[in-house]
Amino acid sequence: MNSVPAGATVELSPWQHQSVLVVDDEPGMVSFLHRSLALRCGWVATAGSVEEAVELLSRRHFDLIVLDIALPGRSGVEWLHDLRAQGFAGDVVLMTAYADLETAIDALRAGASDFLLKPFSVAQMLNAVKRCFERSSLRRENFVLRRELEQRDDSVEGMVGKSAVIRDVCARIKRIAPTPSTVLIHGESGTGKELAARALHRMSLRSDGPFVPINCAAIAEELIESELFGHVKGAFTGAAAGREGLFYYARGGTLFLDEISELPLPLQAKLLRVLEERRVRPVGSEQEVPVDVRVVAATNRDLTEEVAAGRFRRDLYYRLQVVEVVLPPLRERIEDLPDLVDYFIGQLAARLGVAELAHDEAALARLARYSWPGNVRELKNLVERSLILGYFADDFAPDEETAVSPAPTLGPGNEESLAAIERRHILGVLETCKGNKSEAARRLGVSRKTLERKCAVWGV
Repeated sequence: MNSVPAGATVELSPWQHQSVLVVDDEPGMVSFLHRSLALRCGWVATAGSVEEAVELLSRRHFDLIVLDIALPGRSGVEWLHDLRAQGFAGDVVLMTAYADLETAIDALRAGASDFLLKPFSVAQMLNAVKRCFERSSLRRENFVLRRELEQRDDSVEGMVGKSAVIRDVCARIKRIAPTPSTVLIHGESGTGKELAARALHRMSLRSDGPFVPINCAAIAEELIESELFGHVKGAFTGAAAGREGLFYYARGGTLFLDEISELPLPLQAKLLRVLEERRVRPVGSEQEVPVDVRVVAATNRDLTEEVAAGRFRRDLYYRLQVVEVVLPPLRERIEDLPDLVDYFIGQLAARLGVAELAHDEAALARLARYSWPGNVRELKNLVERSLILGYFADDFAPDEETAVSPAPTLGPGNEESLAAIERRHILGVLETCKGNKSEAARRLGVSRKTLERKCAVWGV
């Protein structure tokens, strides 16, 4: 086997998160491959036969298998056929000392990612590995980009505002972003929880890795485990092929679990185990996959109340709340409203291809009197509608009946509990929306499921 010529260099991507399994019955070849790859990869294991390789693969996941064709017992091509049938999606580089056209065709049909003819140089081997990892990285990036395009509805580029509360939030994010700690973000719907999560990722040491968001409330209960942890072929009806989950695709980066309170209790237990052990088990698989992921979770509910009601695991809550970020509702930072309006006008006018709106102090004053149950998201939607029409018309400003009204003066004989105030407010919004629970939930800044549960308690 040849070594790299003096002065020659091989361009390598960072492989510190990659794991490789070398399968060959020649001790010299195994030693050579292990020595060359161990300096560059996070984990390298070796096996002298298919049986040994199967045992290793049952205990952990490998991103790449470097596999000899001529092995005692079963050939590498035969095993590769089985691996693909079982749903293994990682790359496989086949090696042989006796190559012909028919062998190469069999290797490609079996699902080989690359092909090396022995004897080969270090540079040839490393370049084959590099190509495999680059393809894998590209697949992961494409997957994440597709998800972002599917979910991109109200994302903004930065935290906007000069109020004291938003300055405190920004300072907290800057302080905790460089740490590896799990973060729990609290805030009503529309306050910018995903924006805060993206800021945490962007300012972290993982900023070069992927940011993978998932809304736990938007995925069917029977599918969310597969979505998070992946599945193998045949794990359930319709699983025609294996698939890695979002934890796998977020390796080296950040996984954002929005609406974490919507996770079913059985899945909460599995998530707790993943957070503690940093390993996931795909649905239907016996092997665990190591994952290097920072988890940022978000909720619009009070998780202490959810724990007390038995809807959220106490141990998972304590595991998630290592560091907390609380996002204020827009009604508590009304002084930021002019800056937000200007920001959305500039951002949306360019995207919509329309002229920017001039400042209208009367419209701003009217907006400042509104309670903004949908928070910044609702304001952005209002600005978008106004830009399309070309003016902040009265019929697109908030209705007076949903404007902020002064709180009742409380004193002896006039006390009112928070629960009663909440009930009165929610039923008032429902009446304003003529019983439309989806619209009422949007205005209140809660999920429809939360609204329905409260209505059921009240007998509405």
